[in-house]
This record gives sequence, structure tokens and C-alpha cells, in this order.
Amino acid sequence: MATTFKTFLNNDITSTKTLLHEAIPVTGTIVSGTYSDNNIKNYAHGMFQSVFDYPFLSSSANHIFDLSIGYAASISGSNTQNAKKLNLYNQMAQVLVGHDATGSIREFDQDGDFLTTGDKITRPIFINFARLLSKDEVKKGSFTLKIFGDTTFTQAGYSGTPITIQDTNAQNDYRVNSPAGEYGILSCSSGASGGGTPACGLIFYQAGVAVLDGSAIFISGSGIVGTDCEMDSGAQTWNDITVSSSITASCDAIRNRLQEVSFNNTTELNSTIHFCRVNHNDFNYSANPTYLSQSKIRVKNSTTDAPVSYITTVGLYSADNELLAVAKLSEPLKKDPTNEMTIRVRLDY
Repeated sequence: MATTFKTFLNNDITSTKTLLHEAIPVTGTIVSGTYSDNNIKNYAHGMFQSVFDYPFLSSSANHIFDLSIGYAASISGSNTQNAKKLNLYNQMAQVLVGHDATGSIREFDQDGDFLTTGDKITRPIFINFARLLSKDEVKKGSFTLKIFGDTTFTQAGYSGTPITIQDTNAQNDYRVNSPAGEYGILSCSSGASGGGTPACGLIFYQAGVAVLDGSAIFISGSGIVGTDCEMDSGAQTWNDITVSSSITASCDAIRNRLQEVSFNNTTELNSTIHFCRVNHNDFNYSANPTYLSQSKIRVKNSTTDAPVSYITTVGLYSADNELLAVAKLSEPLKKDPTNEMTIRVRLDY
């Protein structure tokens, strides 16, 4: 316990923020069922599907993401799981895009301008990444998703050229008008039949959620695929399966076309740095009660000697002298009246 304290001045404390990034690749072989779909978990409620990197009953399995679909009120009708699909859309839209001035839930919008009525995403695909992967947020401009836009359904898997979807230049061009934080526009960077880079979804960075416009990707006339894609063995199109098939069946159709997802996650490391300044006349006498010689506190060997101490520990105390943190030095530092030093203590959180 310290007996001598020194107060920090304003110039002795500073704060910093460091962003740590980790590359996250999710291959299509895992998503489409490397383990004979034992790594795909469906639930009794049938509202979403969970994907793991290993059979989910194994203790070593890690949750990767949840997959689901929904549709806007304009699509609502006598459809399979109509209430659940509508509720999923409203729940995700409420959390990610919020409400308008009248209190109504806004719809997802391809260009992020939720105030206009055009370019609405009415039949979205929701990919909700696990916190284990996305950490504090997805790094802007790093998201890439490759998905097959082949016209004909194949049970054996797709082998053509996939469509590449990215948040290109999002680090310089992102939106902030979402209650869930910052988000970017997803566009087709390659593979579009009509050329160009048509918008086809949104990526919400802090929430770790990608919202893809299934109609823009799989339906002809969008500029991404040339003709309507067959999503299942019954040759149903995307617009067909969103109303006539279950959510689980729709998720299966999406997974089988997914080739790769990759992004960099971000961990925000906040630090407070304390500069402990030791002047020439500070701490020259040890405060260690075990620093004894013949059962007496050792100060000098003779009256003519200069006092000497060794600094081994720095304690940070509150205003009422309660010990909050302890920092140990890698080796003792000799301190006497002829030298001064500054010890840098960094607290990460």
C-alpha cells in the first residue's frame, strides 16, 4: 500500500483508439453443406436457419451466421408462412432503418434514401453474422459476397461464373441515417449481364447484417442476371419461392448458390495512457515495508550516502486513494536524486 501519492495533471493523461482487423473467409463449401448439412440447424419455429462451421451438435462448432428471408406488406397475402415473413421484414426494417415521421416502419431501399418511394427492397435476404465473426463491426469497404446467378437449377451444385457483390469504396462513401449505425450500399461489381454496377443490397457494419435484394439478383430485368433463375427443382423463380415456399426452403435455395463470403472484422481497442513523471526529488526512499535491515526500514548505509530506491510497481489510485490498477515493470529501475524518469502506463479496454 502506497504511503506517498502524486496527482496526475491534465497533461499527464491522454486517450487513444486502435482498430484491429481480422480477415474472415466463409467458403461456400461450408455454407452449402460440407458436413451433409449437419452444420445447418433448422428450428421448429421455421423463421431462420443457422449455419455452423462444423456439425452443430459438436462442442467445437462455431456459429457463423443466421439466414432468413421476408417480404414487405405489399407482397402480403395468402402465402406460405405469410405472417412470419411479414413479421421478419418489419422487425429487421424497424431495427435497421427505423420509422418515418408518421411512425410507420420504413422499407429497405437500394440506394439508402429511405425517404423516396422507388427502388425498395421488398423481398430481401437477411444474413446476420455472429458476433464471433463481425466483432465490433465489419470493416467498411472489405465486404465481398459471391453468389451464382445461373439460370437453371442444379442439385449437384453450380460451376459457372458467380456474381460478385461488394461495398465498393464504402470507407469513403457510407450512410449514417440508420438507428443501427453506419451502413454501405452493396452493388454488383462483376457478373452483371447488362454490365455496370447495379445496387443489390445493404450492409450494416455495426449490426453485422447484410440485406440482399433477392429480386435484383435472381430476377431478369435487374441488370444482374439475364433471365429468371430457377431456385429449386420445381423451377420456381425467386419471386415464386418467397411466397409459395417455406423460409427454410428459401434459405436452402440461397445457400446452394452461395460460393463465398469474406470481410474484415474490426475490434475497437480503447486505451488511456498515463505518464507517471518522477522528478529528481521524488520516490528516492522505498515505500516497501519489507525493505529492512536489522528489522529497520533501510534508507542509507551511512549518513553520507545518497538515498537509493528501486521502482518495481506503479499503482493507480482514485481520488480517495483507493487502489484501482497495478502495473509491474519488467525490471527494477534504480532511482536516486541524480536522475528523473517518465513511466508510461497504458490501460486497454
